[in-house]
Amino acid sequence: MQIQINPGAGVHISEALEQSIRESLSTVDRRFGDHLTRIEVHFQDTNGPKGGINKHCRIEARPRRLDPVLAENTAEDAYDAARGAARRLERVLDSRLGKLADKQRGAEHKAEQQPE
Repeated sequence: MQIQINPGAGVHISEALEQSIRESLSTVDRRFGDHLTRIEVHFQDTNGPKGGINKHCRIEARPRRLDPVLAENTAEDAYDAARGAARRLERVLDSRLGKLADKQRGAEHKAEQQPE
């Protein structure tokens, strides 16, 4: 699975931030990496130099043969924004891919129940 990190205006992606993002996404990779082709991380500084809670992180995961999945978070710094978005992405993927697995198991169970 490929991870693409895109800085926005007002957000610098340091090596430390990149490492933190990859660590935050490691659980997603372990749980869902086989089902994903790519994850794109986008940042935006919403208030510019004014400060405050203004670092916005949007993470888009691309599951194989499915529509992209999106999770977002805004925080005071890019590290917290990325961690929050990664946690949200994990929940969204769990819901989306879990429902698909349930449907597949249901279809297999139904096929087993039909008399020959």
